[in-house]
Amino acid sequence: MKERILSTTQSLTAGGRPAGPGRQYEYLVLSVGPGDSLADARQRVREHSEYGRWELERSRLYMGGGRQYWLRRKVMLVERTA
Repeated sequence: MKERILSTTQSLTAGGRPAGPGRQYEYLVLSVGPGDSLADARQRVREHSEYGRWELERSRLYMGGGRQYWLRRKVMLVERTA
């Protein structure tokens, strides 16, 4: 299974349109090959959502059995107070 993180400063809605100024998300794409177990793929998505605070935005099933899972999490910008 391959993982890749997309741009952390990209501010998009689910449809790919620009969102408001306070709605920035970080995206993680998990790609699963047709020979990989579905149970293993579900376990990976579950671990990312539990420990990394990712949420599942989209999943795709391709012809031939390949899958892709798009996970996202909100980027929190913290300002220095002192």
